[in-house]
Amino acid sequence: MVLSDFSTAKNTNDWYIVNDGVMGGKSEGEFFTDKDGYAVFQGDVSLKNNGGFTSVRYDFDTKNIEGKSVVKIELKGDKKNYQFRTKEEAEGRFQFKHEFETSGKWETIEISLKEMTPSWRGMRPNVPNFSATTINQIGFLIANKKNEKFKLMIKKIWLE
Repeated sequence: MVLSDFSTAKNTNDWYIVNDGVMGGKSEGEFFTDKDGYAVFQGDVSLKNNGGFTSVRYDFDTKNIEGKSVVKIELKGDKKNYQFRTKEEAEGRFQFKHEFETSGKWETIEISLKEMTPSWRGMRPNVPNFSATTINQIGFLIANKKNEKFKLMIKKIWLE
């Protein structure tokens, strides 16, 4: 089940940025399609004003994911750590996250859905790991507790 394929749909208009400015921070991220047709999430993370994160998200109609257990993402990072995030329903209070490190080369990472942990405002609430049979949002977040420039290129995101 393909969730997003930038090699065929070169449009990032449905994705949106959420920076730490929602809390007074100064981080800035952007999301666009580059000349080669890849999605690019890049910017600057700043710790000023209690900041420290930027994210990009994509909301879609709720999808039934029964029988799917793994998220696969074809990407190229900058050797930094990122989080992949998902929500099970639009009204859901929590996001579920999995942190991964990029190698600096094109790679396909695999994330077990059941290993994705709940997150709410940067804290882990006392709820179980992801076990839903639906999703309606995916995204990426960078929050490494330091001032840094970043660049993550994405080709495709799918479930198996």
